[in-house]
This record gives sequence, C-alpha cells and structure tokens, in this order.
Amino acid sequence: MKVLFCTDGSGISFNSLENFSNFVCRESVTVDIICAIDWSFLPDEVSIEESGFVNSCANVADNILECSSKDVEEYGMKVGQKIKVCGSAVESILEQCQKEKYDLILMGSHGRKGIQKWLGSVSRDVISNIKTPAYISKYKSPCKSVLFPVDGSEHSISGIKFALDNFDLRNKEILICMVNEDAQTLFLEGAVDTNWLMQIEKNQENYANNILKKVQKMFEDECYTVSETIILKGNPAQVIIDYTVKHKIDMVCLTSRNTTKFEKFLLGSISSRILEYTPSDVLLCRVDKQEE
Repeated sequence: MKVLFCTDGSGISFNSLENFSNFVCRESVTVDIICAIDWSFLPDEVSIEESGFVNSCANVADNILECSSKDVEEYGMKVGQKIKVCGSAVESILEQCQKEKYDLILMGSHGRKGIQKWLGSVSRDVISNIKTPAYISKYKSPCKSVLFPVDGSEHSISGIKFALDNFDLRNKEILICMVNEDAQTLFLEGAVDTNWLMQIEKNQENYANNILKKVQKMFEDECYTVSETIILKGNPAQVIIDYTVKHKIDMVCLTSRNTTKFEKFLLGSISSRILEYTPSDVLLCRVDKQEE
C-alpha cells in the first residue's frame, strides 16, 4: 500500500500515523511524507526573504520530515519520498495527489469548532477534493475496535472490501451496524395506517438482518470473527455518532459517493457529518456514482 502522510508537525498528525500503523500490515506499507511551508497568512508588507522567515520555515519542515521518517520506520513501515513544499497545505497536498497515485491519504484533523469549522480545515478541504481513500484521526486511541456501518448498497460493500484488502483486523473487535430510519418519518402528510407502518418496519428489519448476515459472512470468509451485528434506528448520521461515542469505537469505516460540489452544498452527506462529529478515527473510502 502506498500512503501519503500529511503532517504539520502537530501531535494530532503524529497520532494519526501511530493509530494507522496499528490497523495495517506494516511491512506492506510505503509512506511518502509531505510537509507544506505556508506563509500566505503573512501581511503583504512583510519581506520574508529579508526577515529570514524562509530559512526558518525550511528548517522546521526538515525537522518535521526527519521526525516523521523516524516514526514511520519505528512503526515498521517503509519511508518513501520526503516532500517539502512552499504554499498552501491544501493545494500542495492536492497537487501531490495528482503527481502520484496513492492508495490512501493519511492525516490528522484538529476538529475545529464554532466559526473555525465554517472557515474550513485542511483535512476537510483535502478529502472534499480527492477520490482517494483517506484515513483521518483526531485523537490517539487504543486501536482495538472497528465499526462498519452498512446500508446494503454496492458502494458500502466496496468500502468493506477495501478494508479487508488493505487493513489488518486481527485481534480487533469488529462490529457491523445498519440503520433503519423511523418509518413514521418517511410520511410527512396525512394519516398512515398503523398496520401498514408495522409491516414496513418488519420489512426493514428483515432486510437489515439479511444484509448484516451477508456482510458478516464476508468477514468470516477472511477468517475474522464479528463481535456484534446490530440494527440501529433513527437518523443515520446521528445514531452512528452516538454509537461511536457510547461504545468508544476506535475506527469507523465509511464509504462516500463522489458527488458534485453543488450536491454537497445542497445535501451534505452522512459520511461528512460523521467525520465532523465523531471522536473516532475514520477510514473514508470513495466511490464514483456510476460505480454503484
């Protein structure tokens, strides 16, 4: 697996590297490391050449790349390119993704709140503009439990296949969930027959049980034991977030459709809301709409 590790030298980014290393076959992973020197925040009147700011930033970036390389090797993975660039972190990472083909992008997220959330973050801006799978981490975790939400669609199954092909889930607690929305919320107008609602809920449960059995077999075929399968009820994003918090899930595996920016603006997505509000690490697999 070829991975691009994006780091700004923060503890959060180094936590993402450590967490990630506990979920993969380390000897099969090559890690390119990128650190961007961004002075775009400086006022125009500041002369960065005369102030020695360039050299100072370059030295900091070199130190970050060196520390990152040592950690990659310490975790048993192979160091690839060490990339030091000048400019916006987001633009630099996206440009590197265009130059090289990566199996996964690895980064930490500072989990900004309030007005900072609306101003955006590097991790969110990057994953909104790439089709490459991404692993995003906010905190250092025990790396013991993994939750796989499914909805029965082919695109959710593709995310599980990616995890099975690229991640080492031995000795991990594997949980699979499916969310059924409350049948009463599906009908906004008029009275709905109670017996009909009960039949819809029964059909939902039967369908969910069949999907959970199918997914469980996928893991069993790879010699993994599933600790729990569960049907949740309610708003998909919220109940998954609540479940990850209550059960202290270490990683959530999600699959996201590659929608247009206009569609994202209008609708948002379940995966983006989970990514923003769950404290768990998130493995985000991408699929084009035509691949579903």
